[in-house]
Amino acid sequence: MNIIIRGKHIEVTDALKSYVTKRVGKLEKYTDEFQDITVTLLVERDRHRVEVTAPINGMILRGEEETGDMYSSIDLVLEKLERQIDKYRTRILRKMRSKVLKDHEPSVGPAEEEHQLVRNKKFSAKPMAVDEAIMQMNLVGHNFYVFTNADTHQMNVVYRRKDGDYGLLEPEA
Repeated sequence: MNIIIRGKHIEVTDALKSYVTKRVGKLEKYTDEFQDITVTLLVERDRHRVEVTAPINGMILRGEEETGDMYSSIDLVLEKLERQIDKYRTRILRKMRSKVLKDHEPSVGPAEEEHQLVRNKKFSAKPMAVDEAIMQMNLVGHNFYVFTNADTHQMNVVYRRKDGDYGLLEPEA
């Protein structure tokens, strides 16, 4: 497992690197299939935010926490990732065994006319079932997820509705 630590508006000290490495290293007890884990430490005003992205054989675990203390943010985001791993453990293990999924990144929707496009992401939309797409959406912590439907071979979007249920957008034939 390779841990990449980046700092934005903060100098990443040896003590901070050591703490992040120690805490993130505990994720190895769940599986040794982690690839490059990216940890971004940000300071904005009095808020200390930690973002962790951990790919596991095509699946992406993502967590983000923000507190007034960097060490607390690190602890909270890793607790969040451990809960995600526990919640999706059987699905993740099943996917790792089958190795059906490939690497991807979530997409960002189109900008509205009065707003400026500030970010552009490319991703591979690999074929998957709707329930797999919902799981991936929950793992990355987004409200929507773009994927190729394995049944129809068309681009689809799953999204979280305000009532907590899920919706599916698919193009008309």
